[in-house]
Amino acid sequence: MYEDRARLTRLWEAELETFRRLHPRSGQLWEQAKAHLPGGVPMLWMSKWPGDWPLYVEEAKGAHFRCADGIDHVDLCLGDTGAMVGHAPEASVAAITERLAKGSTFMLPTEDAAVAASLLAERFGLPEWQFTLSATDANRHVLRYARQATGRRKVLVIDYCYHGTVDEAYATLDDDGRVVSRRRNIGPPVPLDETTVVVAFDDIAGLEAALETGEVAAVLAEPAMTNIGIVLPPDGWHEAVRAACDRTGTILVIDETHTLCAGPGGMTARDGLRPDVVVVGKTIGGGIPAAAWGMTSELAQRVRDSLDWAGEGREDLDVGGVGGTLAGNAVSMAGIRATLSQVLTPEVYPGMIDRATEWTAGVQAAIDEFGAPWQVTQLGCRAEYSFRPTAPANGREAAEADDFELQQYLHLHALNRGILITPFHNMALMSPATTSEDVARHTEAFREAVASLFG
Repeated sequence: MYEDRARLTRLWEAELETFRRLHPRSGQLWEQAKAHLPGGVPMLWMSKWPGDWPLYVEEAKGAHFRCADGIDHVDLCLGDTGAMVGHAPEASVAAITERLAKGSTFMLPTEDAAVAASLLAERFGLPEWQFTLSATDANRHVLRYARQATGRRKVLVIDYCYHGTVDEAYATLDDDGRVVSRRRNIGPPVPLDETTVVVAFDDIAGLEAALETGEVAAVLAEPAMTNIGIVLPPDGWHEAVRAACDRTGTILVIDETHTLCAGPGGMTARDGLRPDVVVVGKTIGGGIPAAAWGMTSELAQRVRDSLDWAGEGREDLDVGGVGGTLAGNAVSMAGIRATLSQVLTPEVYPGMIDRATEWTAGVQAAIDEFGAPWQVTQLGCRAEYSFRPTAPANGREAAEADDFELQQYLHLHALNRGILITPFHNMALMSPATTSEDVARHTEAFREAVASLFG
């Protein structure tokens, strides 16, 4: 933790004054919005941005956006992965616009759906796909199918995981190792120990023991943790989980929504993983709501058999709790097809990863120069620093290193210099449009911030 809190307070107050001077128009828009928007924002988590109010965006293109005060910003947040392909990519925008002009939602398929599914199957190696509007919905649906196919009730997740707003995943371990609701979980429907088993990311033995009970329908896991800071899996973790699921008949679900940064097929393709289900969201629609999940043929057949899709069960397919009238809509399908085939292609990944490597090197250089007790971790085209001297081994270690006031200062310092990073942690993401010059702007600003704290 950073010890000189008085210094941090002085630095923070100075940056606040700069923020107010630079962004009066955003402040005016925020004051007006408070009349009908709680906190002046359409979703309350937007209040977590540093500063007295959030910036209001006028337009964005590629890796930059312009705020209401006319200031150009390098966007290293990119909608926390939602805009990983860059803002308003031309091929995606063209396909989405053309589809909108022809009708957007029918509860009927278009040709784009099958093409989108084939592109995902090619990348991830799973043959059967379904579509939703968010990875949260995809995870919810997958867990229902897993319970249906196995006849088991519980889900196993990793401590401090992130799977959107899935109820079962809002669980953590207390100091005594008991499964409890996460801090400030809003209105949990049931005690979390009724639905969920939680293990630490580096506790392979604990995971194996939990699966041996025969109570767990599915393991829902990120291949590397990303929302508590980047936590890479321990050696042998994926192989051990796959073997344990095979022994116990448990369905293995890998959520690649954030780890699509690792490559065109995420860590699943890059590392040769063998999940029963892959979930992917945010990025694939080119900026519009879109997500998908893919299944092995064996699991898809188990689900079909359990639901009797071809027989009497067909009459109830629309009332089983899986679906949504806008899921798989024509616009989303057009966006996915264009984005995967023309924007987020295998060819753009080397450049994106190179930019992340440059960002990581710049951060590490400042850490080394001023002796900051911090570390930085890279995963593909995503990288993040944390306030501890060594990389965390699990979510609890990452969480215990958090320092909200220090994080807010660093983020506001960057924002005042025209650089946006993800507000809930210290993550930077590279798009196909991100340049070395964009990264250099962050390197310069970050060095200045570290110098202000330790120089």
